[in-house]
Amino acid sequence: MMDFPMEDIRICVVGLGYVGLPLARLFSTKYKTIGFDKNSARVESLMRGHDATLEVSDDLLQSALKSGFECTSDLERIKGCNFYVVAVPTPVDNDNVPDLTPLYGASEMVGKVISKGDIVVYESTVYPGVTEDECIPVIERVSGLKFNVDFYAGYSPERINPGDKEHTVEKIIKVTSGSTPEVADIVDRVYNAVLVNGTHKASSIRVAEASKIIENAQRDVNIAFMNELAKIFNAMDIDTNDVIEAASTKWNFIKMRPGLVGGHCISVDPYYLIQKAEVYGVLPRVMISARRLNDAMGAYVAEQTIKCMNKKGLVVKNAKILVLGFTFKENCPDIRNTKVADIYHTLNEYTQNIEIYDPMPDGQKVKDEYGITLSTRPLSAMKGEFDAVILAVAHSQFKDLDVRSFLSQPQKGVVYDVKGFLPREVVDGRL
Repeated sequence: MMDFPMEDIRICVVGLGYVGLPLARLFSTKYKTIGFDKNSARVESLMRGHDATLEVSDDLLQSALKSGFECTSDLERIKGCNFYVVAVPTPVDNDNVPDLTPLYGASEMVGKVISKGDIVVYESTVYPGVTEDECIPVIERVSGLKFNVDFYAGYSPERINPGDKEHTVEKIIKVTSGSTPEVADIVDRVYNAVLVNGTHKASSIRVAEASKIIENAQRDVNIAFMNELAKIFNAMDIDTNDVIEAASTKWNFIKMRPGLVGGHCISVDPYYLIQKAEVYGVLPRVMISARRLNDAMGAYVAEQTIKCMNKKGLVVKNAKILVLGFTFKENCPDIRNTKVADIYHTLNEYTQNIEIYDPMPDGQKVKDEYGITLSTRPLSAMKGEFDAVILAVAHSQFKDLDVRSFLSQPQKGVVYDVKGFLPREVVDGRL
């Protein structure tokens, strides 16, 4: 029997991004909590009371800091903790091969500070087996401690939806698991103490890992189906949104819409399961096809815009085009894997006169990551300049825009709506 001090839980959350910070802030309402991130600039900003990701409001963060919550880049500061939560990114490389480097690095850091009797819980999205087969051996090697004898592990997949103010971390149901039945109970109790809607305790760490990976793979496949339908119906000159509205009157129709699939979850996570499936000799054809189809949608949007311009007799070469929105989804500053970049690069083969306006992300980060410069001009200064406008991201601040006012020829110019966000009568094409 392990002896874990439930009355004296000291939590450290490793990784203070879109996932880690909201979780750490929530844990701090019940437990002594410290957040760790190796990015000292990020830590300094958080300790001043501002979260650049906008996932935690300044008021909530500042209240947590006043109540004892702390963020640090100093490993020495987290040595006194006994419940470590790892929430670092799990990206893929340029060939879409899973990159576990951040997880290995976080596991090494935990290995340097973990003590006998401690528990480490992973939240990063991975394929089944990563926690026990990849991460735990790193902790054992660095710490000199033996798994399930000196320290224990759990897995509770993150379910953060960037920019979503309804399904916040305290309201979602969390899947939990542990390396032994007793540890699973402890992990479940720790999370349950801060969640409104409770937990689902999985039968094993591998089951919990698998549950997370299929959440996003399922959405990827469903969106790919809708994107394929959009291509079919656009070719037939049928409005896809009208078709979806009609079909959704049936009680068991799953109402989803076509769109660009970016971000750090849906556009990345399926590759983790695809790779592991192939190791076991299974070729996941549906998931592979869905990834290929969704990854190509940015270029498709650009091509459809060009088609609309050709139909109206507009010269595409050197045309002036305004793109509204750059982030991977609406109302958040997250630019990870945004497919708007693909729209830009496809259009850029025909014209260099492309202006992208998005006030949400950090322009320098966009420049550093994508080599694209966001416009710094106010929208009011862009009226009457463009041959075409693409509404790429449905930020709420774009809702009441007179989009056609940005066209140099309001009747002849083209407005393409990726999100089905604008009134039908003002657009010339939509996904």
